[in-house]
Amino acid sequence: MNALDLSRWQFGITTVYHFLFVPVTIGMGFLVAGLQTAWVRTNDARYLRATKFFGKLFLINFAMGVVTGIVQEFQFGMNWSNYSRFVGDIFGAPLAIEGLLAFFLESTFLGVWIFGWDRLPRKVHLASIWLAATGTVLSAYFILAANSWMQHPVGYVYNAQTGRAELTSIVAVLTQKTAVIAFFHTITSAFLVAGSLLVGVSAWLLTRDKAVDVMRSTLKLGLVTTLAASALVFISGDMQSRVMVQQQPMKMAAAEALYETQTNAPFSVFTIGTLDGSKKVFQIGVPDLLSILSTGKPSGEVEGINNLQKAYEQKYGIADYRPNIPVAYWSFRLMIGFGALAGVFALWALWATRRNRIPRGSWFARAAVATPFLPIAGMGIGWIFTEMARQPWVVFGLMRTSDAVSPTVTAGQVLTSLIVFTLLYAVLAVVEFGLMFKAVKIGPPDEVHLPEDASALSDKPLTFSY
Repeated sequence: MNALDLSRWQFGITTVYHFLFVPVTIGMGFLVAGLQTAWVRTNDARYLRATKFFGKLFLINFAMGVVTGIVQEFQFGMNWSNYSRFVGDIFGAPLAIEGLLAFFLESTFLGVWIFGWDRLPRKVHLASIWLAATGTVLSAYFILAANSWMQHPVGYVYNAQTGRAELTSIVAVLTQKTAVIAFFHTITSAFLVAGSLLVGVSAWLLTRDKAVDVMRSTLKLGLVTTLAASALVFISGDMQSRVMVQQQPMKMAAAEALYETQTNAPFSVFTIGTLDGSKKVFQIGVPDLLSILSTGKPSGEVEGINNLQKAYEQKYGIADYRPNIPVAYWSFRLMIGFGALAGVFALWALWATRRNRIPRGSWFARAAVATPFLPIAGMGIGWIFTEMARQPWVVFGLMRTSDAVSPTVTAGQVLTSLIVFTLLYAVLAVVEFGLMFKAVKIGPPDEVHLPEDASALSDKPLTFSY
């Protein structure tokens, strides 16, 4: 393997690993804020206990997300310096805004929330967690805007003298349709993950008769969140697919293993292609469904892989513009399948737990505990599809991935850092799951003591309530 292949592996591993924590942080921030709001409004200690408990899980994931995200960003300068030089004027702008605005917002007010339990009035303290949660969403938006520019570059001009793409409109970069729809799809997916985590943790504790009064409420909240989010994920996913057909037709063709342009295109349930990826050998499909999903009508025309390959050769020059078709095909299906399973389980569990029932079979606890891993896997695989199915482009239509790698970095250097980071991330994974499991095993605090008027404690030393 050369430096290019190893750099791609390293970036892929760090990206997927980092994104294990991102959706939990985004979705859980708002759910914790909602639980604390319920406590402030009702003064019911159950909601305060739930806030403290799930707030601890939220903080563990936030810390891990920060650590892994920093490593990911350094790779742009280390392994992908040609890319950074070519698009740094554009790609760096939303990332800079994310760091200076969104990250400072979330980290500052998260600190206020952590240390302000015994120092601030309830409503002021409540506002801090809502602001921190808002910061996580803003952070996601700016990062997704940068990624969306790679999928569909807008608001720039190519300077032939410097050989760089230069920013002409930050508004176009931040508000383009690709970024808005990707944000909608990602945030709804984050709530799907967070809702599923509430379901898994609550069900596990309920079946062990721990904090039953608290976990009944959080189980219901998690199930409703998971079901609603799964529906929104499918709506936003459909919107994103239609944009993909317009902007990156090769990606959709690869996702469906559609080799020839056709009308009344079927949605592939199962396809076997030739070894060289040039045509299908066997396919089971749903008639007209791909045309409906792509164009909104059964007779709509969907472009095929082979036709697009010829068109791209004429536009961009002789090269292979097909992504890895098996990866694109199966990652697209696994992404959808894992998300759908979480929604189906939530629908069934809402019926099974009606009127405060708690299924006592061990299968229920096992299924509930497995539920959070379904959307997390779906989101990770979804990012694999998003990035792999765009190949050979790192910036669609502008720069190929083979041209983006650092020219002076050797395969040995990348391999060394790849091994070190992978081993380090393995250690961090053990720490993460160890901390999470320990916190879940302990469960919510049995008693919580918080003064009625925290502002009256101005002379009390600052304490960390966790």
